Amino acid sequence: MMNLYSGTTDPFSHRCRIVLYEKGMDFEIIDVDLYHKPEDIAVINPYNRVPVLVDRDLVLYEANIINEYIDERFPHPQLMPPDPIMRARARQLLHTFEREMFEHIPALEADQKGAEKPRAHVRDHLIQLVPMFTKQKFMLGDEFSMLDVAIAPLLWRLELYGIELPKAASPLMKYAERIFSRQGFIDALTPSEKVMRR
Repeated sequence: MMNLYSGTTDPFSHRCRIVLYEKGMDFEIIDVDLYHKPEDIAVINPYNRVPVLVDRDLVLYEANIINEYIDERFPHPQLMPPDPIMRARARQLLHTFEREMFEHIPALEADQKGAEKPRAHVRDHLIQLVPMFTKQKFMLGDEFSMLDVAIAPLLWRLELYGIELPKAASPLMKYAERIFSRQGFIDALTPSEKVMRR
């Protein structure tokens, strides 16, 4: 059985939980208090961070690597596109998300008052995505994919991070509600995450 060491409020762990629940497979989630991490996290992950997936002798860290492994090992429903060109584009977009939005999460979590620049940066990048959702249901069209998994924890935490989107961003917020109503997303929420939104 797979074990996922998961931070109860960590957006990167949240991604992995979403994938596990979307796949509907057998796994165990080990909740980790981010402020009092057990010593074995540093033993299994040299960066002393969550998420960490342990599958028999295999130990993986970094959310995108964990999620691609789960997707390849349990291909139904498939979350990365089967076509190599589309899969490469999806990976490129995932990389862009990391660099342009998720890289700013530590600043948003650490200092709400001093985070104006990162907050504006993330907001501006989210606004750039809005036109995509006037034409399609999800990031890659009509099918839920790994890109939707990646951005969902950020959209869930907008209020927590103090990011306000303009009215013109309503297609993005409707898209967010589509993701939030998925059973896999609902099941993946920890009690601490459920109270992040009113």
